[in-house]
Order: sequence, then structure tokens, then C-alpha cells
Amino acid sequence: MLDVSIVVAIYNEEESIPALCEQLDRVMRGLGRSYEILLVDDGSRDRSWETLLAMAAQYPCLKLIRFRRNFGQTPAIAAGFDAAEGEVVITLDADLQNDPADIPMLLEHIARGVDVVSGWRKDRQDRFLDRKLPSMLANGLISKITGVRLHDYGCSLKAYRREIVKNLKLYGEMHRFIPALASWVGGRIDEVPVRHHARRFGKSKYGISRTLRVVLDLMTVKFLLQYSTRPIQIFGRIGIRFGAVALAMLLLVVADWAAGMCGAYAEGGWLAGACPWLGPHTYLLKRPFWIITPLVFLGFCLQFITLGLMAEIQTRTYHESQNKPIYVIRETAGSKSKG
Repeated sequence: MLDVSIVVAIYNEEESIPALCEQLDRVMRGLGRSYEILLVDDGSRDRSWETLLAMAAQYPCLKLIRFRRNFGQTPAIAAGFDAAEGEVVITLDADLQNDPADIPMLLEHIARGVDVVSGWRKDRQDRFLDRKLPSMLANGLISKITGVRLHDYGCSLKAYRREIVKNLKLYGEMHRFIPALASWVGGRIDEVPVRHHARRFGKSKYGISRTLRVVLDLMTVKFLLQYSTRPIQIFGRIGIRFGAVALAMLLLVVADWAAGMCGAYAEGGWLAGACPWLGPHTYLLKRPFWIITPLVFLGFCLQFITLGLMAEIQTRTYHESQNKPIYVIRETAGSKSKG
């Protein structure tokens, strides 16, 4: 058993890899602890794997994993978690925007009894409109819905106790929600400001479009946190509300029909004068789409959301019951260092 495992997901970062390996190795050697550095190549299309092999020959602490294709950041992190042997697992980005020099600070907080330490890019060096603003909105939404209030869910620089990550099953974009999932099982969460540097090489792999995927996964997290063991509570409530709406619409249609019938009998009589809104051709009967439209909108909208949540549960049942991985490893290389 090692003291620390560092997990880095890599996708087309050949220019950043040498400096990343040098900084990580220097920081970890300075701590005097046993460690390993797991670098997961998520199907890079450049020369990232060749660069990683060259670095493994130079740094014996490196442990390399290569995917057969690009599966995404969450599967890459999950592969690192599965292979990690350290008591503490630390994640960070490969683009050198996270600073490895902050790792000792994260370990200090873990030593104080915290289960998850999340970095906060307080002085984030990214563009405001397409990076910082969507992140701020997403962080507020995630904090509100999960009840675990963090300034920066999207910061990859995090430290976890081994027992936290070894019991997690990650899918979609779920890696950013690990603090919320850890809190759900009683984990203690802390957040610390960390340094953040401007990107030196390449370009960002993410944009505003990722926000939509995060929102959809957030719905899944909310469902799993509150209703995974009692789904009838959410589906039953939705069904009751639909029943109430349907009953109200039915009563409205019946009242409209009755008003038309009464208007036909009372035309020219005292009832027509007392109730001028009555008539044989009232508004709702002449405009049936006012009934059909809300039914179609509400019905299809909620049905698709519900089906999506049920599919998430089915996906987890499929993968976990059959032990199906969410990634496929092409090859591994390197070895671990005892510090």
C-alpha cells in the first residue's frame, strides 16, 4: 500500500506532459512519502502516448494506462481510481493550469480528518464569457441542488481518501460531483483556494456545450441522492400531479359542455340574460388545442425526463451487476515508486 496516488487524465497534451511529470515528481519526492503517478491516456490523437513512454523511462514513479479510444474524462479518472494503490488519491488536470505545488496543502487537510479536499480556483486564469461565467452558474446550481456548497466543483485538483473513491461508480460527467456523492455517504468535505495558471500549450477541450451535459448529470445526481432507494416517491408525486391536472381539465371540459347545453335551452330566456357567457359554442369547445397543448407539453417533457432517470438506473444495474467497465484499456506501461 502506497501513501499517495496521483491520477491525471490526458487527452492530446503532448506538449504539457514533460513539464507535468517533472513538477509532479519534484513535489512528491520533496514530501518523503511513497507514491505513484497514474497517467491515463484517453485515446489521444497526437503523440501523447509516445511522450508518456519516454517520461516513464525517466521517472520510475509513473504508471501509464492507454485507452483504445477516447472515452471521456470521467472514465479516465475512474480507470485511475481502479488502479490506484495509495491511501490518498489526488486528481488534477494535465494542462499545467493546476499547480502541483498545492498538493502538500491538500494532504495537510486530509491529515486533519477530512475525507475530500476540493480545490477552489479563486483567481481563475480563464476567459470570462465562455469559461468562468458558465462555471459560476453551474457551481451555484450544483450547490443549491445537492446541498453541498462549494465555490468550484469544476476544479480537477482534489484529494480523496482511498475508501471514498474505491466505493464509487462513475458514469457520464459524474467525476465533478464526487464531493456531493461523498457527502451523501457521510464524508467530510473541505474546500481550499488553490493556484491557477493560464494555459500554456494547446487549447481547452471544453466549452459552453459541456454545461448542458453537466445539468443533465446533475439531475441524475439529485435523483440518486434522494430517490434511488425509493423511486415511487418521485414518480408517484408526478403521477398524482398529472392526475390532479387531468381531473381539473376534465371538470373544465364538462363545465364547458354543460354551459353550452344550458345556453342552448336558455337562449332568449331569463337564464341567457343572467349568464351572458353561456352559449352553445363556447371558447374551449371552439379551441380544443388549448387542452391538447399543455397535455402534450407536460406529458412528453416529464415522460422523457422520467425515462432518462430510469435509463440511468438501468445503466448502473447493467454495468454493476455484470461488472461491465466504462472503458477499455489498450495497454499499460511503467511501474510504481516506493518513494
